[in-house]
Amino acid sequence: MNRVYNFSAGPSMLPLSVLEKAQAELVCYGESGMSVMEMSHRSADYDAIIKKAEADLREIMEIPDNYKVLFLQGGASTQFAAVPLNLMKTGKADYILSGQFSTKAFKEGQKYGDAVAVASSKDVNFSKIPETTRESFRPDADFVHICFNNTIYGTKFNYIPDTGDIPLVADMSSCIISEPVDVSKFGVIYAGAQKNMAPAGLTVAIVREDLLGWTNPATPSMLDWKLMADNDSMYNTPPCYSIYMAGLVYEWIKSIGGLGEMKKMNEKKANLLYDYLDSQDYYIAPVEKESRSMMNVTFVTGNEDLDKKFAKEAAAAGLKNLKGHRSVGGMRASIYNAMPYEGVEALVAFMKDFAERNPK
Repeated sequence: MNRVYNFSAGPSMLPLSVLEKAQAELVCYGESGMSVMEMSHRSADYDAIIKKAEADLREIMEIPDNYKVLFLQGGASTQFAAVPLNLMKTGKADYILSGQFSTKAFKEGQKYGDAVAVASSKDVNFSKIPETTRESFRPDADFVHICFNNTIYGTKFNYIPDTGDIPLVADMSSCIISEPVDVSKFGVIYAGAQKNMAPAGLTVAIVREDLLGWTNPATPSMLDWKLMADNDSMYNTPPCYSIYMAGLVYEWIKSIGGLGEMKKMNEKKANLLYDYLDSQDYYIAPVEKESRSMMNVTFVTGNEDLDKKFAKEAAAAGLKNLKGHRSVGGMRASIYNAMPYEGVEALVAFMKDFAERNPK
């Protein structure tokens, strides 16, 4: 087996032990005589799988009882429309723009009501998280939307915005289950699974129950959170195999000691990489220190040709998918939950060697 260190921003690597368990169960799950890919979502076997996945997610995230957990399709991008369609009562919504995906969500929200960008860091190429206070938000806004971690720019909210009684909605696609988070501080949390939880195809939404039932009458059934909650995520055939895989990931997190231990592991990896970046001047880390992401680390050499050479040689050395997004350039190392510490060690060693071999 010749597995590489995959630094892709998504779909991203999964824990090896999870993949091996899925491999062992691929052809025949338990005593069912079939693969999870083949079984009816209405069967007793699958009912047990999805219920355990939800129970384990509730346990590791300490999700309060007054929140519904929804297993949905369409990716986080579909929720850019679902959020205003389910939450707009007065027709007003406030958005904090901290990167590409929060901006896309904002543009989608503008289609359905009076969506306002109350804060933005676009003027500094999203190299920091915008600062807000309670006074930043309109008191009659139906919700405030943020993207908690910005995959492309390598930033993360280092605070939870104080929105008062206004529900806070967070896209946590690239940081969910990477560390403990107080779910009760949010009205809605949603996340595409393909970065930290499962293969692409699954979106998880965690919705406070009092926010259900306000759906715009024109909302497509598939975007109606209450309809999905009333049907236990079984209104139609759900992304069965991705839910099964997510369940295995939740089991893995429980096996290592929960999100507290997961955070320690992620901090250790991120500190190794950031400490090296801060110790030298060959590579430039464009993100302000207080806004740095623990999941996505961006850096550049300042020379586009060197950046291209770095990504090409790194890939040849088994360090894959380090090319940065075109909005930032340079390199991006996505070091999600499943990236082992050894992978970051290998990256830092390569960075040192590359700098020695390629003087500016």
